[in-house]
Amino acid sequence: MILSASRRCDIPAFFGEWFLNRLKEGFVCVRNPYNRHSVSKIMLDPQTVDCIVFWTKNAAPFLQFLPQIDELGYRYYFQFTVTPYGREIERNIGDKARILQAFRTLSEKIGKERVVWRYDPILLADGITADRHIERFRAMCKELKGYTETVVISFLDEYQKLDKTKYRAPDEKEMLEIGHVLAEIARDNGLSIQTCAEKISIPGIEKGACIDKTLIERICNYPISVKKDASQRGECLCAESIDIGEYDTCAHFCEYCYANHRKASIERRMAAHDKASPLLIGNPEPTDSIRLRKTYSLRCLC
Repeated sequence: MILSASRRCDIPAFFGEWFLNRLKEGFVCVRNPYNRHSVSKIMLDPQTVDCIVFWTKNAAPFLQFLPQIDELGYRYYFQFTVTPYGREIERNIGDKARILQAFRTLSEKIGKERVVWRYDPILLADGITADRHIERFRAMCKELKGYTETVVISFLDEYQKLDKTKYRAPDEKEMLEIGHVLAEIARDNGLSIQTCAEKISIPGIEKGACIDKTLIERICNYPISVKKDASQRGECLCAESIDIGEYDTCAHFCEYCYANHRKASIERRMAAHDKASPLLIGNPEPTDSIRLRKTYSLRCLC
């Protein structure tokens, strides 16, 4: 089993103690996002969990928990997003210099192969031009050179909640032009560069998988047998995983995020978080139907 923590919210930034408690107790409960009283119970034996993929924009609060996670025997890597945007877009993300330092510290602790840099989404807006992206990407590459092996880029998806009067995705010509330059900069800094779930093919950039079978096999030091995740978009090449996050639970308040909507709802739900609960938000209710989800190691014994 591959555990995703989480595409839906930033568990390392906001829920680290809860996550460690789940590992210690050996299980987690996850509500169905389309039927909240349908709850899956997922066992978290380190012999069953082949790898954990953490998604974060700020790993600093989580660093304190890594030694205990290591002692428990779990294997993991990080998808760590660092963008050029300020608080006008990423409303509640701290100073980027500190975020970059947290990235470097994490890399020093666990190894550069286990910290993947995400530069996404690439959007255009007033004051955020293609040239600005190229300038900031070049500067960030210098900051992170030697601290990661891979950078993943993607372009803005214009979800319904997005304010299209302020932000837009690059058109195909702009994607090709931006991608071409970013690929050259990445190579100059010793980085492999990939796209995430993009239809467009950009010369010099591979189409990548964020839940990456090859990287997981490298971290686990054994082969795994896993299917492509059919629950994701067709362009997504990720391996199948189980996500334990919930929507509307991320206090970064990024303008472009698909997983969060109204600020008041996010604050209300996060206030219901209980670090001792098996659920990320709230506690089990009498009307919940809790079913044990069948899980197994993906280790290939052939």
